Amino acid sequence: MSEGTIEINKLRIYAYHGVDKQERLIGNDYEVSIKLTYPISNAMKSDDLIQTLNYAEVIKFTKDVMSKPSCLLENVVERMRISLTSAFPLITHGKITVAKLSPPITGIQIESVAISFEW
Repeated sequence: MSEGTIEINKLRIYAYHGVDKQERLIGNDYEVSIKLTYPISNAMKSDDLIQTLNYAEVIKFTKDVMSKPSCLLENVVERMRISLTSAFPLITHGKITVAKLSPPITGIQIESVAISFEW
């Protein structure tokens, strides 16, 4: 059986994660990128949405996880992995990256900091 991937690249979400209490009150912009591997053959042959990983549904689960504040991005990524693999048992491999844009670190300018997890 052939495997393929869906990719969601730089989904922009406003969320409330951070060690500092202020970050969890004010929030910040985040970018989430997800790459999920799954058996693709049935979708290729059938042209039927039920046979694939519906990226709109993946985005819905991602937004739900991002809406629940965490201190650490590591926790966010793990909750996202659990949510997605539970909802889509056909996933055989994945990679999730969550980037905090313009993190509030005094005295520096930085585009983002990120956590990536691959399984």
